Amino acid sequence: MAQTKFDERFFSSTRGRIVLELRTGDRTVNELADALGITDNAVRAHLLALERDNLVMPKGMIKGFRKPHFAYGLAEDARHLFPAAYDSLLNRLLAGFKNNLTPKAFLKTLREVGKGIGKDVPAGSMKTADKRLEAAVSTLEELGGAAAIIRENKKVVIASECCPFADVVAEHPEVCKVAESLVAEITGEEVTECCDRTGLPKCRFEIG
Repeated sequence: MAQTKFDERFFSSTRGRIVLELRTGDRTVNELADALGITDNAVRAHLLALERDNLVMPKGMIKGFRKPHFAYGLAEDARHLFPAAYDSLLNRLLAGFKNNLTPKAFLKTLREVGKGIGKDVPAGSMKTADKRLEAAVSTLEELGGAAAIIRENKKVVIASECCPFADVVAEHPEVCKVAESLVAEITGEEVTECCDRTGLPKCRFEIG
């Protein structure tokens, strides 16, 4: 999908309004033109751009008054445009675990989650120590971080200015143990989490 900044400005644009119309169901060019108050040709031009961005796709023909018409609907990538309550849900799940588990059992559960993520990394990508470090960085990036390998004298550090759990770490700092455990599982080394949770959280994992 094109790296467009999808925000309120997008949804106030003509293409954004088309996406919002299609969110409620498939529409023909004529139906979209009537809903938006623009010409059929303008709708077609916007639909071509949205198809190019993998946000809209043809959904087949439907009967018209004189001839069949193409219907258009949202493509799979379009679901990423709309806000989801994942962060709120994760906060509530963590709070539930914390209330129903002992602190030791809670941390053990988080570490097991991290190890499980680490075990899913293909073994073929981890033939050397450097490859294992790269695989750990890639895994953190897939979770939403922006990690990098830093070598400080004889110390190796994986650091990220963008925490993949930033929206929950303020209430549940223990969640950093998920990342610590997955890095340890992938690298095969002892890992110490030294994250900075003041302000915008920043990840730091010291290896060995």
